[in-house]
Amino acid sequence: MCDAVVEADLVEALDKFGNICYVMMMPFKRQALVEFDGVESAGRCVSRGTREAVCVAEQRAFFNFSTSQRITRPTNADDPAGGNKVLLLSIQNPLYPITTDVLYTVCNPVVNVQRIVIFKRNGIQAMVEYPDRSVEDAQRAKLALNGADIYAGCCTLKIEYARPNRLNVVRNDNSSWDYTKPFLLQRERGTGRQRQAILGEHPSNGYGSHCPLLPLPANSRYRRRSKEAQDMISYPPLHPKTSHSSSSYSSFLGHSPSSSVAMASGLHPAKMNCSCIFNLFCLYGNVEKVKFMKSVAGTALVEMGDEYAVDRAVTHLHGVKVFGKKLNVCVSKQQAVIPSQVFELADGSSSYQDFSLTRNNRFSGAQSSRNIIQPPAAVLHFYNAPPTLSQHQLHELCTERDVLPFTKFKLFDAKSGSKTLSGLLEFDSKTEAVDALTVLNHHQIRIPSRYPADTHL
Repeated sequence: MCDAVVEADLVEALDKFGNICYVMMMPFKRQALVEFDGVESAGRCVSRGTREAVCVAEQRAFFNFSTSQRITRPTNADDPAGGNKVLLLSIQNPLYPITTDVLYTVCNPVVNVQRIVIFKRNGIQAMVEYPDRSVEDAQRAKLALNGADIYAGCCTLKIEYARPNRLNVVRNDNSSWDYTKPFLLQRERGTGRQRQAILGEHPSNGYGSHCPLLPLPANSRYRRRSKEAQDMISYPPLHPKTSHSSSSYSSFLGHSPSSSVAMASGLHPAKMNCSCIFNLFCLYGNVEKVKFMKSVAGTALVEMGDEYAVDRAVTHLHGVKVFGKKLNVCVSKQQAVIPSQVFELADGSSSYQDFSLTRNNRFSGAQSSRNIIQPPAAVLHFYNAPPTLSQHQLHELCTERDVLPFTKFKLFDAKSGSKTLSGLLEFDSKTEAVDALTVLNHHQIRIPSRYPADTHL
């Protein structure tokens, strides 16, 4: 399927084959699971798709039977067609801040939102509650938004029905809001832009100047017509973390911000050190400090440039295997990493390291806008390599650092006068690529008569 497909497009294209009970979007795979009320309906869909083109959102889609007999619902409801007025939103690839303002902007133009609660466990998730009268409002919102991007190319929504049928909100702030009780705290509301992406381009890349969000198009097929809403909302500029900016940002939120410290556990006791952790986490934000915990083996605290870098690291690195061990990454309760109880790791390196001044942090200055956030994959992009680097040298480097070598190698054509090389390394699996990146990222390759060059992955 094309990237622009949301659940409503699938239902519109496939309901001619039979009653659809449930849809699970898998946007990053450009796939979806569609559960019909009977095998005959699914058979008609697959048969038609084999004989002729069946288009979803004006592009041909391909169909086959799934090995699953039924799509698992978070509610585990016995009624296959059952729903709930509370939706569970999982925000995938959250490159930018997700707040109650943002989700209200996204969800309210479809149907009136009553309550929102945002929580961060394995990534960023939220629950959105709609009015009591029926589940139809929640169904409409799920159809309109499931599989869409909040911002162009990121913050993709995966929406399911939640377990609870009512949300309990104790205060109105950046992570929870009860719109039926405005007296808790007053604020302005706004509307956003939908499909595809719902809010258009993000107003800030985390380090640049701010600008207003785009208004919701008047001809949107999902916008409510019965109530006018403010056309614009805007957010203050975001800056790299300093004591001054942290305090001002906290006052904007109305409470203390989430921690900019991540906790990583399940680390290999012999192969992981502070530099290895930096090599992994620096892909998702600036890394300030890394400290292994003496009291908890295989666990480290990672202080990053801001809380959004932590969110990105949790989203992309939690559950990834590194040297055969499953990495667990979550938001720490600590607000900073303090260099106490420093000891020697198994490889002889220090359990604490300060990276705040390293030039290998990629989210500072004008170059930060060039960063492309990607989840771990089997293909690594390398750059800033010396012009004398060869495939054989890279193979030897993998062997020297005790990681499996790559299977395919490609060099990009260098620009005229360029003093560095860049290219791609393909491994047999994502796990092998992660292992290689962990030990080879920023590896210094010495060149005769020149300073060592840090090769980036």
